[in-house]
Amino acid sequence: MSNRRAKGIAAMIGAVALFSAMDALLKLLVEHYPPMQVTALRGLASIPFLLLPIVIRGRWSRLKPTRWHWHVARAAIGVVMLGSFIYAVQRLSLADTYAIFMCAPLLIVALSVPLLREKVAPGQWAAIAVGLAGVIVMLRPTGAGWATLGGLAAVLSAVCYAVSAIALRVLSRTETTESLVVYFTALLSLGAGLIALPGWRPMVLADLPLLLGIGVFGSIAQYLITEAFRNAPASVVAPFEYTALLWGVVLDLVVWKVLPGAITLVGGVVVIGAGLYLIARERQLPTAVPDGGQP
Repeated sequence: MSNRRAKGIAAMIGAVALFSAMDALLKLLVEHYPPMQVTALRGLASIPFLLLPIVIRGRWSRLKPTRWHWHVARAAIGVVMLGSFIYAVQRLSLADTYAIFMCAPLLIVALSVPLLREKVAPGQWAAIAVGLAGVIVMLRPTGAGWATLGGLAAVLSAVCYAVSAIALRVLSRTETTESLVVYFTALLSLGAGLIALPGWRPMVLADLPLLLGIGVFGSIAQYLITEAFRNAPASVVAPFEYTALLWGVVLDLVVWKVLPGAITLVGGVVVIGAGLYLIARERQLPTAVPDGGQP
């Protein structure tokens, strides 16, 4: 293995670990504040760290957008995506939420057919079907366990993430990385803040370290995930995104003293297996550009 690829893999593992730690802080925060308020705070905590490198480098021109309506539409989808994800971690454990949310890459491939006119091979459709079957197993359609609003919120978040990833592919053809990240975060914060305003609860001083940690962890994780894809091909580093499930199990055990059930583990393994198959297929297609990242 080359040194650059090793650095890319290490950066991806670090990014996933920090994103998981950030999600744990979100779960602690949502115990005291409404999910949509936490969604707005998540965005607001990140904005200073996103603007800092732009200010230092004097790259204000990179923020000029060309398609405002696409930015607004993507942010609106992001409000639902992050709001439903935070609601899910409020109701479920991190591991349960991650296990369901990991179907997002499968949905991206499926939605690329009607929305981007891309072609998907029969083997890929089979992997998507198997992965979604794993999600249904975890949702327990009989009504037992946690197949309630929390599980459905995790599915909704995954669907919105997939749609947002498709929109990002379209926007990236004309927009800079800076404009994509900053306007998405700013508009998401504004939209979620307006929705949360009627039930907004004043922040308690003791909760400010959680908010600071969310901003710091999210910013460093975003930097690491950028470094991961810069140093190694997406097909090499993308599989390590699935280590989120391991971090979820560890954080659930250490912080909340809970472990995922057997059904969650089985369903999660099925979803991850289907995702890894799609990644292997992408590796055989040099023109394909997989998406990566978390909410």
